[in-house]
Amino acid sequence: MSSITRWFSLCIVLFASVASGSIGPDPIADDWHGSLTIPTGELSIIVTIKSADDGTLSAQLESPDQAPGQKIPISEISLVDDHLHIVIAMIGAKIELDWDDDQQHFSGIFSQGAQLPITLSRGLPDKKPVIEGLDGTWNATVNRNGVDLRLILHINTTDTGTQISLDSPDMMTNGIQVTDLTRDGERVSYKIPVSSGSFVGTLIDEHTLEGTWTIPDQDDAIVTFVRTNTDPFAPVDRLRPQVPTKPYPYQSIDVEFDNPLAPGVTLAGTLTIPEGNGPFACAILLTGSGAQDRNETVFGHQPFLVLSDYLTRNGIAVLRYDDRGTAQSTGDFSQATSADFATDANAAFKFLMTRKEIASDAIGFVGHSEGGLVAPIAMKDNPGVAFLVMLAGPGTPSLQIVKSQNRLIALSQGASEEDIAQSESINSLITIAVAESTSSQDAEDKIRAIMTPQAREALGVDEAQLDMIVAQSTTPWTRYFLGYDPANFLPLIAQPILALNGELDLQVPAIENLEGIAKLTSTNPDVTIHKLDELNHMFQHSKTGAMGEYNDIEETFAPEAMDMIAQWINARFNRE
Repeated sequence: MSSITRWFSLCIVLFASVASGSIGPDPIADDWHGSLTIPTGELSIIVTIKSADDGTLSAQLESPDQAPGQKIPISEISLVDDHLHIVIAMIGAKIELDWDDDQQHFSGIFSQGAQLPITLSRGLPDKKPVIEGLDGTWNATVNRNGVDLRLILHINTTDTGTQISLDSPDMMTNGIQVTDLTRDGERVSYKIPVSSGSFVGTLIDEHTLEGTWTIPDQDDAIVTFVRTNTDPFAPVDRLRPQVPTKPYPYQSIDVEFDNPLAPGVTLAGTLTIPEGNGPFACAILLTGSGAQDRNETVFGHQPFLVLSDYLTRNGIAVLRYDDRGTAQSTGDFSQATSADFATDANAAFKFLMTRKEIASDAIGFVGHSEGGLVAPIAMKDNPGVAFLVMLAGPGTPSLQIVKSQNRLIALSQGASEEDIAQSESINSLITIAVAESTSSQDAEDKIRAIMTPQAREALGVDEAQLDMIVAQSTTPWTRYFLGYDPANFLPLIAQPILALNGELDLQVPAIENLEGIAKLTSTNPDVTIHKLDELNHMFQHSKTGAMGEYNDIEETFAPEAMDMIAQWINARFNRE
């Protein structure tokens, strides 16, 4: 995702299986099952391992809670001296497990940004009960403190039983665990453990389920679910009219380059070069947070593909690349910090210096969200960078961004002032503790000291959720990010700066961050700052800026924002 906030999810993506193996529990070839505790509940995983005659292993992954029946090839698997190594390359995920002979299971860590404990036991998980007559996609809306929040209930019966999960597009959460689904005649009920919530309703007819939605300390709400055959909010169902189609009126070249400061990191990307003789000014696009591909793909939108097309048609070359450990780039994304991504950005710069089509004195960074944080870090070590464009980049310390972001997003999702006040003080203690921590263990110790039984009760956090908070908050990325202050970088930049932010940005609030950028760059004679009306964090025209709108909006990137970027760069570096 391109926001500064990182979101954990297990995405199911196809990838070719290449594997090898040796020594381990006999036999290793079998079905193995386990579960992960994620913010939306428990996520079941099934790994099916096969062994060829020569001992080579291959495997498939299934997540019954997210995609029952869908078998996904694992990209790497090896078993050496009772250590099981699994890689799911397309999502930057890795599983490292050791065999426990006494317990007769594997135990270890699942890494995908955060590091989560996981065990794999032999065999398939227990089948869930089969609930007849409810399969389908059920859509509803619940009102919370005057804000309408959409709900999507997915019910699907397979040979593992009836699976049920809940999506809340406006809360930006998918695959929320639902348990205890029952049907007694026309009466239907289920529970949502993550919120201690429940639903009890009645089937009015085969397509309508009406009942009461209950969450502790909130007023009960009457909710009507309507069954359809499709998910109306699925990204594939939304039009994306700005996506360019081939043939392009410019060169588009797939490229690779190494990061000499990070052994094993080879970055794969696309260089687009305008028509004409050149050499051309070139923009290096830096993605937002999370494992992003070169197009910064999210919700079916490809903002960097759209932006690169626009800039290249307007005479500016563009290099965009997959984040390390993502898509076609190699490396370990889960252990990288923003400072590591800055070395990747400078490796991109070094690569462009070898291209005759590119003007070596006109190469700059265009960073979106976290990319607007990474770029100033890179420029501190690279005075050759010619310009900086910050798109929703931070102008205040990360601790302030997180505080403002949490408040605005919570309000957009229907939280009350009382809810926000209750969580804000504890969250601030946690973020400050992590920012000041000297190690991951130090951060964990401080978080657990803050999250007393009374604090957990106030926040509605159980032990499993506390473990999840610890796992997410103690990663190298999080610790670095929460300690980031743009005051250590922006005042050092003498090159031209363009800073844009959407008026309705809830993730990097426009006024306080643009004012911060203006203050920190006050001695730079060439700084242009604009707050763009009606645009959100993704630079889409938006009604409220709420994150749940990102998917619904057909526009990928506001034309006036792209035009402003192109004109600003060309005014300084166009050699015609």
